[in-house]
Amino acid sequence: MAETRYLPVPDALVGERADAALSRMLGMSRTKAADLLDDGNVMLDGRSVGRSDRLGDGILAVDIPEERPAAPEPPIEGGLEVAYEDEDIVVVNKPIGVAAHPSPGWTGPTVVGALTGAGYRLAEAGPPERQGIVHRLDVGTSGLMVVARTVPAYSVLKRAFKERTVEKIYHAVAQGHLDPTEGTIDAPIGRHPSSDWKFAVVEGGKPSVTHYEVLEMFPSASLLEIHLETGRTHQIRVHMAAMRHPLAGDLTYGADPTLAKRLNLTRQWLHAHELAFEHPTRGGEVRVTSHYPDDLAAALEALRG
Repeated sequence: MAETRYLPVPDALVGERADAALSRMLGMSRTKAADLLDDGNVMLDGRSVGRSDRLGDGILAVDIPEERPAAPEPPIEGGLEVAYEDEDIVVVNKPIGVAAHPSPGWTGPTVVGALTGAGYRLAEAGPPERQGIVHRLDVGTSGLMVVARTVPAYSVLKRAFKERTVEKIYHAVAQGHLDPTEGTIDAPIGRHPSSDWKFAVVEGGKPSVTHYEVLEMFPSASLLEIHLETGRTHQIRVHMAAMRHPLAGDLTYGADPTLAKRLNLTRQWLHAHELAFEHPTRGGEVRVTSHYPDDLAAALEALRG
């Protein structure tokens, strides 16, 4: 059964996009509001409204379907390791195969689900499905993530990531030997021109800056320490591929499948190794370092051997 709600469009929202206006009127995320509009559940004076339509003066009739209980998330094998926690924040060491938060089409475990299931109360700020999330790691990337437990911590950390005051240090294994062994890649990143699910260095893309340093060399690859100045989707993977040194195991971005097989890698060798930031409420530096997961440690030993 759907509940129908009748909402006069406030003068302040006349002319606004329907998804943005509806999210404000109902106090829900813009994504959920857009879903209602896409499903034909919103009418304005008897006419269906789309997500990008501009609202006119009138009364909205919104059919809100009864929410079904969400299916329980599968557990994280071995649990979610907590690297640091206090009353305001929790830093986790995310394994691969785990998303930061629930999203359409994802049925696997999430950091938000694992923390709330373990009894952590997260900041009730932002969209409900993203409680406490101030930054993300790809499902296929392991390493450190900080999650806010209080609203003040959430606000301060979101601003810190936006202003790039958080130090994010990754370790990665790239194919071949980089020359020079220390440098900066400053190249814009956008959607791949022929593959929507990939990214690439493209003219007109978002500014993207990656600093790298070679820590160790092997016959066929190099261990790198990488400092991100910006945080674009797949940034390290895209920049290394553009340098003709794709990450070991990263078949999506052109890695050698023979090397991946030899190292028994089923994903890119990339780990969020260190995270440092000013504590959001009491000040002072918080710096956390994490160990390599078993698959990356084993691949590294194979290279050294």
